[in-house]
Amino acid sequence: MGSLKEERKTVGWAATDPSGVLSPYTFPLRNTGAEDVFIKVICCGVCHTDLHQIKNDLGMSNYPMVPGHEVVGEVVEVGPEVTKFKVGDCVGVGCLVGCCDSCLPCKAEVEQYCNKKIWSYNDVYTDGKPTQGGFASSMVVHQKFVVKIPEGMSPEQVAPLLCAGVTVYSPLNHFGLKESGLKGGILGLGGVGHMGVLIAKAMGHHVTVISSSDKKKEEAMDVLGADDYLVSSDVNRMQELADSFDYIIDTVPAHHPLEPSISLLKLDGKLIILGVINVPLQFVSPLLMLGRKMITGTFIGSMKETQEMLEFCKEKGVRSTIEVVKMDYVNTAMERLAKNDVRYRFVVDVAGSKLEDE
Repeated sequence: MGSLKEERKTVGWAATDPSGVLSPYTFPLRNTGAEDVFIKVICCGVCHTDLHQIKNDLGMSNYPMVPGHEVVGEVVEVGPEVTKFKVGDCVGVGCLVGCCDSCLPCKAEVEQYCNKKIWSYNDVYTDGKPTQGGFASSMVVHQKFVVKIPEGMSPEQVAPLLCAGVTVYSPLNHFGLKESGLKGGILGLGGVGHMGVLIAKAMGHHVTVISSSDKKKEEAMDVLGADDYLVSSDVNRMQELADSFDYIIDTVPAHHPLEPSISLLKLDGKLIILGVINVPLQFVSPLLMLGRKMITGTFIGSMKETQEMLEFCKEKGVRSTIEVVKMDYVNTAMERLAKNDVRYRFVVDVAGSKLEDE
């Protein structure tokens, strides 16, 4: 995916060990290959995954690591075989920068399920060179993994859509849950959960935020526009709403009981798990069988869905709630993210941080 002769260099902020502390790092960037797009990064969202990766929480981190997979930038050069983009275009790069192009998922245009997918960072290209993410002044990416940002959308607003947004849009799209009038629940109100409320509302759904306490009620209803708020320990309300939801999107990234959510689903209702949980979850099978209910999970979204989702958000005026920070604040932002002290997504102003001057 591109020639590697006479490499250019760029500057990013990298973690060098599991402390996760990020600091300036100069690294090589391949020359623009035939189907490559050379991008000057404008901004990059900060995802919970970035935190897990820089701290080696999943035990698979390689250092030095430049994180960032919600990247918005401007095209400064294109390879001779690039047909989708031109210099000056505003574009996005998400979680992936490569796939095998020949397996069943790739042929079905759902390359996020390819077993040989290449992550935007903490991975290696087929030639063995490491991938580095969007906390850097520039990137070179194959055109297949670049999306066009619709005109009129601000880069900072778009960044969280490239991971959190498509993660919610993809299951609603795949399972035929896009028509208006559906009743949906969103469990967990972090970066992905808040996008879930906004996108489901934009689709015309009746949206209930489900939480373990009423701490976020005002926020969910007054700020994000949810229709209802349900505290899962409120036995009376849980019984009242039993068998009434078309779907529940479960974004909780820690062990929690599934049975309360399953009981809320109507016939053929779907519990869609989006949180990464590394311990077994459990339920009793009659809860599923007696309502033909489904527990499923989906993973980010395809490039095709990402482009569709951006057009949808532009058309419906979906705006995420963000806090824009400069790169020199990023370590503090990571500490705050670890405590869930952000509403709801940090976005790093990469261009404004003038990394090349460091």
